[in-house]
Amino acid sequence: MPRTSRLLAAVLVAAALLVPARAATAGGPTAAAAFQHPGVLVSRGQLDLARRNALAGTQPWKAAYDAMRASSYAALSWNPKPRAIVECGSSSNPNNGCSDERGDAIAAYTHALMWYITQDIRHAQKSVQIMDAWSAVLQDHTNSNAPLQTGWAGSSFARAAEVIRYSYPGWSTMNRFATMLRTVYLPEIINGAGCKNGNWELIMTDAATGIAVFLDDRTSFDKAIAIWRGRLPAYVYQAADGAQPRTPPTCPGKDTRAELVAYWQGQDTFADGLAQETCRDFGHTGWGLAAAAHVAETAWHQGIDLYAEQSERLTDGAYFHTRYESGTAAPSWLCGGDVSLGLGATTEVVFNHFHNRRGYDMPTTQRYTEAKRPAGANYFLAWETLTHANNPS
Repeated sequence: MPRTSRLLAAVLVAAALLVPARAATAGGPTAAAAFQHPGVLVSRGQLDLARRNALAGTQPWKAAYDAMRASSYAALSWNPKPRAIVECGSSSNPNNGCSDERGDAIAAYTHALMWYITQDIRHAQKSVQIMDAWSAVLQDHTNSNAPLQTGWAGSSFARAAEVIRYSYPGWSTMNRFATMLRTVYLPEIINGAGCKNGNWELIMTDAATGIAVFLDDRTSFDKAIAIWRGRLPAYVYQAADGAQPRTPPTCPGKDTRAELVAYWQGQDTFADGLAQETCRDFGHTGWGLAAAAHVAETAWHQGIDLYAEQSERLTDGAYFHTRYESGTAAPSWLCGGDVSLGLGATTEVVFNHFHNRRGYDMPTTQRYTEAKRPAGANYFLAWETLTHANNPS
């Protein structure tokens, strides 16, 4: 790396680190309150802690950083593959740009994190190059998976853009990228997913929340939070809900017991922490639970404590699924005694909040979370051990 670039990078990061992080507080900001930046999933305090510990060789951050640095996403040779129309059918078939867009979005976020940690300006420039490539050409997402695809890619792009915008002043085409988020991504996801499985709506809301913060769009932010407040209680069951789960507000047609049992994959016995997709498979359920935690984390950085509003659903959801992932046999009443495992590394964010910020004893979730470290990157999840392990900022 040229000496001048190293010096410029050092100056830019030093200037950024002088800006103190704002601690989240309970309650919501007023309508006129400014958004806190960076504040999409990760705060400046969290970024600073991750940077210090990764560079000091402290675990688990060192292993997480090493994994990120060794990944293809962090390669300075990464070549974005934008296109005007991304067409994604069911299960991304056809896959016309779907994998490329998701990969580029994660790469943009990865390089943003690499920039923040290493002060190597080439990573900031690579993140900008990827985002600029897409904002120059993307016009639409089409076919049946368009809303979910938009959520997957939009989540990562919003995180990347937020880190770069508030730590690197060399992004001259930022407004074009912001326009793409506002006109191509946000309209596809801001109204929820209707009667699709709950991971769709939670992932879409994850993206909508992050995009709204990046755009300083209070109206869209408030709408996304309202969708979360309706969907999570309809996604994770609590006994207080009564004899059957709640109906998703964006899917009012699912209101009879028979309709809800069918929607819950045929499951007709309900217990605290059971999710609408548990008997589908733990993979999709993990996505839904992780996306729900992402929204709560972004809201936390904006002064809204969604975690407190739904603490039992979030902690019970994590416990319910990590328990079976950790070897507990499924009882006969649960999915006919046969669950499809594969929760993945999806619990860092929720575990960090309730254990490290709030002091909850979560032994099952803790063992599972630590066993999955370092968390990698796929779809809309990226490097959460690095950013959220033991990181209560």
